[in-house]
Amino acid sequence: MSQSEVGRVHRAAVEITKDKNGIEQFVLRSTRGASARVSLHGGQVLSWKTDRGDELLFTSSKAIFKPPTAVRGGIPICFPQFGNRGSLEQHGFARNKIWVVDNNPPPLHPNDSDGKATIDLLLKPSQEDLKVWPHRFEFRLRVSLAANGHLTMISRIRNINCKPFSFSFAYHTYFSISDISEVRVEGLETLDYLDNLCHRERFTEQGDALTFESEVDRVYLNSSDLIAVFDHEIKRTFVIRKEGLPDVVVWNPWEKKSKTMVDFGDEEYKQMLCVDGAAIEKPITLKPGEEWKGRLDLSVMPSS
Repeated sequence: MSQSEVGRVHRAAVEITKDKNGIEQFVLRSTRGASARVSLHGGQVLSWKTDRGDELLFTSSKAIFKPPTAVRGGIPICFPQFGNRGSLEQHGFARNKIWVVDNNPPPLHPNDSDGKATIDLLLKPSQEDLKVWPHRFEFRLRVSLAANGHLTMISRIRNINCKPFSFSFAYHTYFSISDISEVRVEGLETLDYLDNLCHRERFTEQGDALTFESEVDRVYLNSSDLIAVFDHEIKRTFVIRKEGLPDVVVWNPWEKKSKTMVDFGDEEYKQMLCVDGAAIEKPITLKPGEEWKGRLDLSVMPSS
């Protein structure tokens, strides 16, 4: 290794900061200068930047950073309910809670520790949570940033109840894009999907790629574990790899709905697209003592 290369070597690091409400955030820095910011508010990834400092996640300029309000942007975790498919608040309560650092996390697989900056968080239900959803669980979340800037989220949910429970789940990822009209999504062709704009009616995707010219709110079913989001204008491709997450949510509110959302700018729909690894159509059921694992790997690369 030359002297110039030695000068460029950084150690993977985790810095602790606080937001204006005093809630701790963790900044993960990769050895090559990429970064990710994770808040105890919702266990939410709020930022993911390349080694050049380009922000890859969208956060609304009108986002509200005050619990128990969910933050509009980044990667909110939807658990134990997605959307309004049940009796709980929209997308469940996990994204509104204050998580804690997990001081006794599961051991790291060697592939998940080499040169990575990692934070482990934990959510357990409060007495208030048990009143609205009477199931005891441990939700362990690991967020890690690799040397190459790849972002990985691993969720482990364990039933510590004496009876089974079921839940749905999504990593509700807000990608930052140049212009929604310049974006296409590949990996969903020929799949069935539930259209939330048509009372969850079931359709089959007919196109080779998904492009956008109006509001979209769909759950694609039994997808492959590899999805790509191409941004033609800035020649950038997001690659989404997932495990344990059979479904994919695709959402953009478009113009009319944007104007009804207090924490979202009227024109911001042009700069964002949600593509979520999810488990929605068939809820996950855990027997007492059982654990479920859902993994999301995000990377970005230049495209022609």
